[in-house]
Amino acid sequence: CYNAIMENMRSKPQIVSDVLPGSPAERFGVAAGEALMAIDGEPVIDLVDYEHLSANEVLRLTIADKAGKMREVKVKKEEYEPLGLSFATSLMDGMRTCKNHCVFCFIDQMPDGGRTSLHVKDDDWRMSFIMGNYITLTNLDDREIGRIIRRRVSPLYISLHASDPKTRVLLMRNPTAGRAMEQLRRLADAGLKFHLQAVLCPGVNDGEILQKTMEDAVSLAPAAQSLALVPVGITKFRDGLFPLRRYTADEAREMIDTIEPMQAAFLKKLGTRFAFLADEWYTLAARKLPPYEAYEDFVQIENGVGLLRLFEHEMLDALAEKKPLRKKRRFLMAGGVAAEPFFRDLYPCLLPYGVEIETRAIQNTFFGECVTVGGLITGGDLTRQLKGSDFGEALLIPRAMLKADEPLFLDNMTLKQAETILQTRILPVFSGEELIETVFGSIQEKRL
Repeated sequence: CYNAIMENMRSKPQIVSDVLPGSPAERFGVAAGEALMAIDGEPVIDLVDYEHLSANEVLRLTIADKAGKMREVKVKKEEYEPLGLSFATSLMDGMRTCKNHCVFCFIDQMPDGGRTSLHVKDDDWRMSFIMGNYITLTNLDDREIGRIIRRRVSPLYISLHASDPKTRVLLMRNPTAGRAMEQLRRLADAGLKFHLQAVLCPGVNDGEILQKTMEDAVSLAPAAQSLALVPVGITKFRDGLFPLRRYTADEAREMIDTIEPMQAAFLKKLGTRFAFLADEWYTLAARKLPPYEAYEDFVQIENGVGLLRLFEHEMLDALAEKKPLRKKRRFLMAGGVAAEPFFRDLYPCLLPYGVEIETRAIQNTFFGECVTVGGLITGGDLTRQLKGSDFGEALLIPRAMLKADEPLFLDNMTLKQAETILQTRILPVFSGEELIETVFGSIQEKRL
């Protein structure tokens, strides 16, 4: 009965899995197992619809019982007070997957095995709004863009890569990819805001193509809030894929020398540097990172833009509150090859406080030595290269090496297994502040 009813409403039934005790929904008689068909006459497609439509003080719910019998429920509540309904999935809808075949796609460069979630190509604008995931817009039709505008979904995080239509189609191998600027202008004209990123591939979307991309992106400001420039990531698993290579150190230096003057011009004109280079450009070029203030609000931190400076700033702020330890402590910290020189130069400031941290760069044999970031180090590489080392009190690792919700490395090795192999305690740290609290505090077993 649900499906027949919803066919006329061009939606689907949202089955209520639970009703929060004492909530407005419970007070006005909505029960688990019933279906929410509409709010104020509008079908509820997903979580975005639900949150937007249920925010008002007075609501008219269209409810169907288990037999499909419809009724209308009038609910009165405080503005923005949660309605109190739970559904089977957090999005109230299936995940939107990627329709592209990008030449630089990291998932296509993954070996078999590892965590199943690593092979999922999501491209869901709801997750962009909720979690800050980057999307391409290629799986959205005009009606869905219209729904984003009606629901005032802002900011979004959008992968532009290139504004030139032919280049974007080439990069993403999707004929609809050339509509990006048209879609972005529609969002901008509606008053929505978005952050952009471009994964740069040597000889494909840099040079004059990048110049055009930056000009077109800036033309969308202030709707376009920022643009992150990220060098392509290359693994050793590229047999049969589009020919790509890593940027050289000289090319990284040339990129920095090109972009930094443009940042200064944008800052003068727009009040923001707008275009931000990922830290990897500077580590590859063996150049000093920009100062902390140059990253403004760190809006592109998920792209590795300003990650090292933010860590340093948080660490030094937390360190300023500490007094030297009575008893000296020593640790080993392992991470990626790219950032190791930065941390090696940073940690001597801890010595006057009685804390010594030795750094160790882990070569990535799992993905290939072109992958130099700490977050992609596997438990296997970590344990093989550190076995027999003197760890001092414990081994420190970046929290990014582990799965977000459990202590599991990319190759499915558990943190406990790694500790058993290395015969030491392993302490994941997320931020500079957490590092200080960890090394100054009593060393206790940390679990996620």
